[in-house]
Amino acid sequence: MSAMRRSSTMSLETWRSRVGEWHQVTREPSLTALLVIESVMIFLIVPLSAMGTLPEWILSTMFIILVLTILVATWHSRIAAAVVLVAIVLSSVGTLLWREHPSPLTEWLSAGGRLLAIVALSVVIARTVFGPGRVTMHRVQGAIVLYLNFALFFFIIYRLMEVLVSGSFSNLPHSGSEFGSGAALLYFSFTTLTTLGYGDITPVHPLVRSLSNLEGVIGQLYPATLLARLVSLEIADRRQP
Repeated sequence: MSAMRRSSTMSLETWRSRVGEWHQVTREPSLTALLVIESVMIFLIVPLSAMGTLPEWILSTMFIILVLTILVATWHSRIAAAVVLVAIVLSSVGTLLWREHPSPLTEWLSAGGRLLAIVALSVVIARTVFGPGRVTMHRVQGAIVLYLNFALFFFIIYRLMEVLVSGSFSNLPHSGSEFGSGAALLYFSFTTLTTLGYGDITPVHPLVRSLSNLEGVIGQLYPATLLARLVSLEIADRRQP
C-alpha cells in the first residue's frame, strides 16, 4: 500500500510539474495568439459580418477560438481561469435565454459574463506586461491586447446601455446586421479610445457620455504609462549583472 501511495504521489507531482512547464511555455506565446485573433475579429470579421458578406458561423467560430485562447492564457492562474469559466457559463446562458425570452435580466447575464471574462484576462495580461523581468516581444504584444481589451470592455457596456435604454446614442443604426453584430458600437468605442471623435455617432445619455469621457482618458494615459513602465523594466534588466 505504501509503495502504491508513493507511486501515486510521484505521478501527481510529475503531472503537476509537466502542467507547470506547459503553463510557462504557453504563457507568453498565448499573448501573441490573442493579439492575432482579436485583431482579425475586430478589424476584419466583425466589419465583414456587418456588411453581410460572411456567414454567421464564421463569427461564432472565431468567438469560440477566442474563448479557448483566453482559457490557455489564464490557465496558470486558478482564480482567473475559474472566473473565465463562470463568465463563459453566464454569457452562454444569458445569450440562450435572451433568444427565447428577451429581457433586461438575460441581457445583463450575457453582458456580465463577457465583462467578467475581459476583466479576468486583462488582469492576467497586466501582471505579465507590467511585472518585473525582461521586456520581450510577447509582452509588447500583450500590451497591445490589453489596449484592445479596453475598447472591447466599453463596447460591451455601450451595447448593454443601448439595449436597456434605447436612444442612448444618436445616429446609431437601430436595425440590420450592422447593429446586430455590434459593428457600429465597436467602431464608436475605438474612435473614443483613440480620441478620433469623427462625430457621426454621439452619446446622448448622461451615463454613456461619462463612460465615453472615461474611455477617452484611459486611451490617452495608457500609452504613456505603458511606455514609461517598459523603459524602466528594460533599464532595470540591463543593470543586472
